[in-house]
Amino acid sequence: MKKFDPPKINRQKEFTGTRSVRKGFELDTDALQAYMEKNVEGFSGTIDVRQFKGGQSNPTYQISAGGKKYVLRRKPMGKLLKSAHAVDREYKVITALARTDVPVARTYALCQDDAVIGSWFYIMENVEGRIYWTIPDTPINERKDIFYAMNDTFARLHNVDYKAIGLEDFGKAGNFFNRQISIWTQQYRKSVDKKYPAMEKLIEWLEDNIPENDDVSIVHGDYRLDNLVFHPTEPRVIAILDWELSTLGHPLADFAYHCLPWYWPGGADSRGLKGLDHVALNFPTEKEYITRYFKQTGHTTVENWNYYIAFSLFRSAGIAFGIMGRVKDGTAVSEQAKMSGAFAEPLAELGYEQTQK
Repeated sequence: MKKFDPPKINRQKEFTGTRSVRKGFELDTDALQAYMEKNVEGFSGTIDVRQFKGGQSNPTYQISAGGKKYVLRRKPMGKLLKSAHAVDREYKVITALARTDVPVARTYALCQDDAVIGSWFYIMENVEGRIYWTIPDTPINERKDIFYAMNDTFARLHNVDYKAIGLEDFGKAGNFFNRQISIWTQQYRKSVDKKYPAMEKLIEWLEDNIPENDDVSIVHGDYRLDNLVFHPTEPRVIAILDWELSTLGHPLADFAYHCLPWYWPGGADSRGLKGLDHVALNFPTEKEYITRYFKQTGHTTVENWNYYIAFSLFRSAGIAFGIMGRVKDGTAVSEQAKMSGAFAEPLAELGYEQTQK
């Protein structure tokens, strides 16, 4: 695998909380004030806007007014790939899931009028709690409980009857891998100006080895530690964030993506667990984690697990290549985006290595 040493930064410090709005990401506060007065139930006061340090795919802001805090998620400005940054889909799934036992923020309003602040956006509740940007940031005495809380919450999502909450049109049921391979292959090829051999070979292998199992559930698409808000004092998930990639899809593909930390090297500022002493550091093993999820969702075997992992690495690479393209085009300017884009080729190579096992 191509050696890639990400810059040594303290993600917990760099990405937690808010900052003043970055240049080029400013909002028309007068227009937003008028919109919220008209469309947000219970709104009062004069808005104060700050930008979250994280949430770079869809720029995310904290809006304070009248003693309350709200979150605004918007599409980024500039050239965008088709179907990317779909804030309307995020709003739809979060609103629907509010009727279930899946923890999500309350939604207030969706604006599909570019004239207000320059792009579509939605407004939701600001859920106060803990966000862990890397695995080592989790308190060692709570780690297993935090991981099991992630697991249990994910199982509840995959067990939701999507038809019963009005999401039968949230995606196409069935043929998931064919469609996803096509989507991420197109994103990769539109985002680069040369072919990457590992990615090309990985695409070919995935197309030739699609499993017959075709289960369908709501899938989050990016379910990982830093997209969850934990209770301030308890190892309990109180909100799932960043639903941009959610759709109807294969639950085991979604779960395999979530299990990628067991395949990525661990380290001081890493999202990986590979090579670490799980017992000493109070992490569950991959086998323990999979067994817990399967028990709650009714799956009985891990047949085709190698395929699901390879597919998840391919999809992660596709996302990273897309970010790389946005960095090149100037629509993603943060250090976080540059770092994410730099993972693209190593992820593709790791995915291709998985196909050879």
